[in-house]
Amino acid sequence: MIAKRLEGISEYYFSQKLREIESLNKEGKNIINLGIGSPDLPPHPDVIKTLQEEAAKPGVHGYQGYKGIPALRQGFADWYQQWYHVTLHPDTEILPLLGSKEGIMHICMTYLDEGDEALIPDPGYPTYGSAVKLAGGKPVNYILQEAQNWYPDLEALAATDLSRVKLMFVNYPNMPTGQPVGQDLFEALVRFAKEHHILLVHDNPYSFILNDEPISLLAVPGAKEVVLELNSLSKSHNMAGWRIGVLCGAKERIEEVLRFKSNMDSGMFMPLQLAAAKALSLGSDWYSHINGIYAERRAKVYRILDILGCSYSLKQVGLFVWAKIPDHYEDAYALSDEVLYGSGVFLTPGGIFGSQGLRYIRISLCGDLSRFEQAINRINK
Repeated sequence: MIAKRLEGISEYYFSQKLREIESLNKEGKNIINLGIGSPDLPPHPDVIKTLQEEAAKPGVHGYQGYKGIPALRQGFADWYQQWYHVTLHPDTEILPLLGSKEGIMHICMTYLDEGDEALIPDPGYPTYGSAVKLAGGKPVNYILQEAQNWYPDLEALAATDLSRVKLMFVNYPNMPTGQPVGQDLFEALVRFAKEHHILLVHDNPYSFILNDEPISLLAVPGAKEVVLELNSLSKSHNMAGWRIGVLCGAKERIEEVLRFKSNMDSGMFMPLQLAAAKALSLGSDWYSHINGIYAERRAKVYRILDILGCSYSLKQVGLFVWAKIPDHYEDAYALSDEVLYGSGVFLTPGGIFGSQGLRYIRISLCGDLSRFEQAINRINK
């Protein structure tokens, strides 16, 4: 008999869909998967070289500290200072993670008791709501709409009962919509959180992808009083499978989360940490290189969307393209299935991200140009 905490928690959508795609491939369908945002490019050669050299040393294979090695924490501190203009103390305000996804769960388990509420964006990353439920909390959706630039209506939220809300998840540049962010929204979020005594959890893994101005919520004056920020090397450095993330915030918040995290793992492999520190030291040439590749791919994705009759913003950033489907489709699931079964191409239906995504699809930029060309040819036919 499974635990009650799993009631209402379904298997992650992509886990189910990958099994279906695998089954179709066994039938000889050769599905082109343009749905999942797993970078297909390798990390910088120097990062791989660091991992190889450090892993060959004899004294690096034991358990590591729960807070990460000093070199990695300093690497994150320097990275935040250089690119986000945010000063973080490497010993007290930075907590390396085994990927930022685990940080979402750690935060929920640290702060939510049964009946506590957490504000979740709709559309938004499904893991936010799942983690809240698993921790015993109640997810409360707040609506993001294209007409409002996919920004939350904080005035409308303030008029609701927020007495049980302890956390609010925000994510800019936004996934799935690709909406970039301005300083004005971040400042408004910090004011809102202070006024209503809410801890803001900012998920920030997309700030370097096709985005000229990386920005951190922690850059707002006084933000550390109410903000925890998650970040990751998965997208920005092509290291998704390496599982390297970070949690940044005030000393007290980091210590609180560490109380939970230290009971969940036994640290990160030291050579991985040293390689991650190397990745964090890369200069602007690295980001320009990967963004040049993603820009070419994005042009191909626009072509796919034009063929399908979808509409989209040219201002969106990040690892995906978000587009509104034509009116004659019942919803994006119908369009996604038509393309999957008719053309052998998988596109993500926006409904998996919430009710506000039902008339949108999302296409990943992960895949070489030939795959996008092949997808264009198939859909054209």
